Amino acid sequence: MKKEIFNILFLSVITLVVAWLYWPHTDTTGQDSSISKKSYILALTWQPAFCESKPNKTECRSQRKGRYDAKNFSLHGLWPQPRNNVYCNVSHSIIDKDKRGRWNQLPKLDIEDRIRNELSRRMPGYRSNLHRHEWYKHGTCMADDPQRYYELSMAMIDRINKTKIRDLFAQNIGKEITATQIVQAMERSFGKGARKRIKIICKRDGRRTLITGLHISMGHETGLGEISTNNDYILKAPKVPIGCKRGVIDPVSLQ
Repeated sequence: MKKEIFNILFLSVITLVVAWLYWPHTDTTGQDSSISKKSYILALTWQPAFCESKPNKTECRSQRKGRYDAKNFSLHGLWPQPRNNVYCNVSHSIIDKDKRGRWNQLPKLDIEDRIRNELSRRMPGYRSNLHRHEWYKHGTCMADDPQRYYELSMAMIDRINKTKIRDLFAQNIGKEITATQIVQAMERSFGKGARKRIKIICKRDGRRTLITGLHISMGHETGLGEISTNNDYILKAPKVPIGCKRGVIDPVSLQ
C-alpha cells in the first residue's frame, strides 16, 4: 500500500515538473523581450580623436580644420540590434573579405551620385570603403538596399548634429567635458529620459582620455519624417550604459 502511494506521489511530482518546464512563462526581467529586435545603435565618431591613433588612414591624412568632420559628428554606422544581427543573406566570400578588412574588394554599392556625395561628407571613412563594410555587415539586416539604409543613417546624424550635444562638443574643442554635461545636453535636445539612451566611447592617448564617439540608442520603426518631428524614436528606445565619465574633445591634427 505504501509503495503504491509513493508511486502515485512520484508520478504527480514528475507531472508537475514537466508541466512547469513547458508552460509559457512570464518574463520577469522587467523588459519587453521584443524591444531589442526593434531598435538600433547609431554609432557616431569624433573624427579628430579617431585620427590620433590612425593618422595614416586616407581620411585622416586629408583632414583639415575647415572640413565638416572637424566640428561635427561623423557617421560610423547604424547597427540593428541585437548585436549578432549581422550579415543577412550575405555570401560567405563577402563575409570573409569583410572580416579580413579587405573592404576595397567588397562589391560596389548601388547608390545615386547625390547620396554618394552626401555620404562621403558625413562619413570620412568612405575614403577607406567603410560604407561598404557597414552595409554588408549591418545594413543588410535592416534595409532592402544601401541607398535606403544610408538615407536613414544620414537623416539621423543630421538631427544629432543640430542638437545641443554637437554644440557642446564644438564649443569645447581642446577641453575636457564630463558625462554629466553630455547627458544634460542629450535631455535638452530630446527630453526627459534621453540621458539613458546615450553611451560615451573613450580611448587613452598618452596622458589624455579622448572621447572618440557616441552610441545612441534609437527605436527601429522610424520614418524619415519622424526623425525631425518626434523624439519618441529615442525616448522609447532601449536603455544603454553611460560608458566613460569624462574626456577631452580633440582638435584636428596630432596632439
